[in-house]
Amino acid sequence: MRVSNQGSFLTGLQAMQRLQQALDVTQRQISSGRRILNPSDDPIGSARAIELRESISRIEQFDRNAGIARNRLSQEEAALGSVNNVLQRIRELTLQANNATQSNETRKLIAVEVREHLDHLQQLANQKDGNGNYLFAGNQVDTRPVTRAGSVFTYNGDQSTRLIQIGEGRELADGDPGSEVFFRVRTGTGSISVSAAGANAGTGMFGTYSVTDPTQYDSDTYQVRFIDPGNYEVLDSGGGVVVSGAFAPGDNISFRGVELTIAGAPAANDVFTVEPSQTQNMFESIDALASAMESDVTDDQSRAAVTNLLNEGLLNLDQALGNVLDVRTRVGSRLAAIENQVDSNGAMILTMQSTLAEIRDLDYAEAISRLSAETASLEAAQKTFTYTQQLSLFNYL
Repeated sequence: MRVSNQGSFLTGLQAMQRLQQALDVTQRQISSGRRILNPSDDPIGSARAIELRESISRIEQFDRNAGIARNRLSQEEAALGSVNNVLQRIRELTLQANNATQSNETRKLIAVEVREHLDHLQQLANQKDGNGNYLFAGNQVDTRPVTRAGSVFTYNGDQSTRLIQIGEGRELADGDPGSEVFFRVRTGTGSISVSAAGANAGTGMFGTYSVTDPTQYDSDTYQVRFIDPGNYEVLDSGGGVVVSGAFAPGDNISFRGVELTIAGAPAANDVFTVEPSQTQNMFESIDALASAMESDVTDDQSRAAVTNLLNEGLLNLDQALGNVLDVRTRVGSRLAAIENQVDSNGAMILTMQSTLAEIRDLDYAEAISRLSAETASLEAAQKTFTYTQQLSLFNYL
């Protein structure tokens, strides 16, 4: 076969170009630390690397979301802690006021402090987070959640919670609406509540009460009416007599699974109402407590009326404290869930980064060995090309 000088030249040139291209790829791989420089280098590996990078980016966004939720929940927890302290102080003041040694003047001074704490409680309900959003307004983060007109407090937010995704298929609320914290608090014991009629003329005062047998209690509203100071009857909501009997101060009155203690000396036609617990507005409940403290006590009858109001308020405060504790428990559970999810996200990112490195990153030992071999091959090709180009038949003439 005849080989022309031009053909020999082109063959040698193409061989050196191929070796130079391979050497260039290896050098770029070493300088970048990447095995895959272009999708065409490894189409399947490139596609898998893109999927892994997107997954890592998505999980990193979950971690950023978790950070936002953590900050907001931490601020809510701190606010709830302050609410708890305020309620505890109001409870202490109520116990202090509910003492026969207090005068009208000292009770009114206590009421002044209670009203100061009530204002502080409203301020806490309207607290904002670090971004200027209201903590307890639900999704209406730009709306002041609690407003006041006289003794009426209104919730202006919504009932929703903002869900934020912190992991694959994992969402949690980054707060609680103020309606759940401040406006939906059970009255009395949480199952029933007792109140004395405002027109009571005797010195009867209700004490402890409870549902002792839930299977008998039918959630009806009952009235304990005193026929005279020594006899009573219990009427259901239809006016029917459920039970009647003799009464002595401090006796337990039992009916339909309910037990109630009444002290003092009720007058004829005095009434105590027993009804299922309702939801209360803790602001208005505290305002009513302060109003009761401001009432003048002029005789045993008015003292009994104030005592009944304060006893009722104390039980409502206990329910408010219990509700705040329940919300704080939920907030703490969410904070713990965030920490667990962040740990899980970190482990997933580490695994994905390891897999991505196996697919995309360069084996330096193999690459350097290949670089040496390619360099030697290129040098040999260059020398051979130079030598062959010097050959000519005229050298042998």
